[in-house]
Amino acid sequence: MKIIDARVIVTCPGRNFVTLKVETQEGVTGVGDATLNGRELAVASYLTDHVVPALIGRDAARIEDTWQYLYRGAYWRRGPVTMSAIAAVDTALWDIKGKVAGLPVYQLLGGRSRDGVTVYGHANAESVEQVCAEVARYVEMGYRAVRVQTGIPGLAATYGVGKDKLFYEPADAAIPTEAQWSTDRYLHHIPGVFARVRDEFGPNLKLLHDVHHRLTPIEAARLGQLLEPYALTWMEDPVPAELQEGFRLIRQHTTTPIAVGEVFNTVWDCQQLIREQLIDYVRATVVHAGGITHLRRIFDLAALHHVRSGSHGATDLSPVCMAAALHLDVSIPNFGLQEYMRHTEATDAVFPHTYRFADGYLHPSEEPGLGVDIDEELAAGYPYRPASLPVNRLEDGTLHHW
Repeated sequence: MKIIDARVIVTCPGRNFVTLKVETQEGVTGVGDATLNGRELAVASYLTDHVVPALIGRDAARIEDTWQYLYRGAYWRRGPVTMSAIAAVDTALWDIKGKVAGLPVYQLLGGRSRDGVTVYGHANAESVEQVCAEVARYVEMGYRAVRVQTGIPGLAATYGVGKDKLFYEPADAAIPTEAQWSTDRYLHHIPGVFARVRDEFGPNLKLLHDVHHRLTPIEAARLGQLLEPYALTWMEDPVPAELQEGFRLIRQHTTTPIAVGEVFNTVWDCQQLIREQLIDYVRATVVHAGGITHLRRIFDLAALHHVRSGSHGATDLSPVCMAAALHLDVSIPNFGLQEYMRHTEATDAVFPHTYRFADGYLHPSEEPGLGVDIDEELAAGYPYRPASLPVNRLEDGTLHHW
């Protein structure tokens, strides 16, 4: 089953996506997501110039061998551009294998470990009152878990709080916009937000919060302690993960669960955090962690150390990636939660899919393969539009973690 064609498709139905479509000599096609938010064209070039020429003539059935070929053969291993490109190929080949077998991909991964995939939505607003209304909206839609982000008094803008509550997208300008940050204001404000939300919605709703790498380990430990009475399901990305020993300090001071990993590309990025049980959820995702093949390796390692999955699922992951994630989510034994930010109608039209949301759960497609495709003609009507993620500065002008 030789590969005869592989096309890189860049489209912007509201935000930019990069998709790889692989075709075999039998006419079977598969799709893979290669989107890297704010750096989409770098991955598109990597695929077009370096990967696609090497795919032509290869056996599409040899998924593991192709993964190793692209990873080891690059010599310059790892990194978000390389691993996103490999992920696109890997995901497309799993899609093809499912179609050839006549089975949804999750059946090829061992079948179901659960009936549905618990997902969480994003409740964000400037004030506590407004965010409570947003939480109520998600509860009414059937969500069993909600991430809560609010504006910080005294700051003009805060990550996670956008004008469009359902389709929040942080990449907002061709040249990065700059925002201001104050850790003191943040630490003073956030515990009161969760006191109000927990009081209003009771003990059973899962609540989450994204710190977005902005604290030092001791500051994160303090925040974790302050949030303990409100029983968060997780505190996400409390500190930058380059220095993984920092998580040990957080662990020593708080029992608030920790989630991290949406910027991780390989198992080697998180192996210390997992082996030493310094985190509770690993948030790596199909598109940025080398595809279904490699993300499964990460989750298998995590399962040995009581760490659960909590995959990233923001709007920069196309429906192709979401479809792939659901097949993995429903099959692994140590699933935790799946982030689910809904796509716009335009995006859903470009990427027709058959996964569905019901009663707080996402359900993967039952069609052979991933159950998702790209409408290339429709995609062509949405040309690429430069969009960058913001940067952050402290009140004195020092560049800070975004």
